[in-house]
Amino acid sequence: MTGPPSPPLAEPATSAAGAFRGNALRGVVLMLVSTVMMSCMHASIRYLSETMHPFEIAFFRNLFALVVVLPWFVRYGAVPLRTSRFGLHIVRAALNVAAMLSFFYALSLAPLSEVTALGFTAPIFATLLAVPILREAVGPRRWGAIVVGFLGTLIILRPGFGSIGTGQLLTLFSSLVWALALMTIKTLGRFESSVTIVTYMGLLMIPLSLLPALFVWQGPDAWQLAWLALIGLLGGIGQFSMTEALRQADTAVVMPVDFSKLIWATLLAYLAFGEVPDGFTWLGGGVIFVSTFYITYRERLRARSQVSVPPTTP
Repeated sequence: MTGPPSPPLAEPATSAAGAFRGNALRGVVLMLVSTVMMSCMHASIRYLSETMHPFEIAFFRNLFALVVVLPWFVRYGAVPLRTSRFGLHIVRAALNVAAMLSFFYALSLAPLSEVTALGFTAPIFATLLAVPILREAVGPRRWGAIVVGFLGTLIILRPGFGSIGTGQLLTLFSSLVWALALMTIKTLGRFESSVTIVTYMGLLMIPLSLLPALFVWQGPDAWQLAWLALIGLLGGIGQFSMTEALRQADTAVVMPVDFSKLIWATLLAYLAFGEVPDGFTWLGGGVIFVSTFYITYRERLRARSQVSVPPTTP
């Protein structure tokens, strides 16, 4: 890999002795809370999709998520709306909506554990797309991790040994589109604050997700509204907990906890829907996650090395 040399792998922040000290422990706990909340949200979407179209669920998910954005207007006024890249915000929101619609639809079609396992492929797609889009250099280690990740995907799908369902394909499509959204976020991050990026995402995703929802619209009853509010609450807590976990502790400490989503999803799928995943789902999910974790870890080391190594004097 080009660029400054990477720091040694053994770092105090990620050592066994330091992993559960201070902020690291809070980060692990927060990441665990995030995985539980997101798994419960996915199971709730799966349950509600039996009586409501996933597109409508996605719209209400975005509508209830607006509660997270509104306090910023109270604190900052109209400052979060100041932007010179409005078109790019629309592109990012459109990609987000496309990924969300595909993922929600996949939850209504495929086993919950398989959707969760295949969802780990998003960082793999993001690393792959960063080469042509962001002109990032990817070294042999990350290329190897990408290959391993796609092998894990093949383990789950087993092409040639069974039919690949629409739900599985939609999950992979969702991961690919979300990876494109990550590329857009990286580009926006060069010009905009995180508050502005999140604010426009919240505001623009509501009308963009309303358009497809109108074609399948049915007025929700009180029971469905309660579930929709719960989905919005679970998603909000999950997103906040994950963001705070990554702020509190090193990525290498908290990211392994993310694999527990497959455990919670499998447990919920068994209790609520009677689904029992096969060994291929566990094996493939594990392979994909190890690949994803290594890619994330290498990206973190690369970012740190670029900050810690001073530029060469001309």
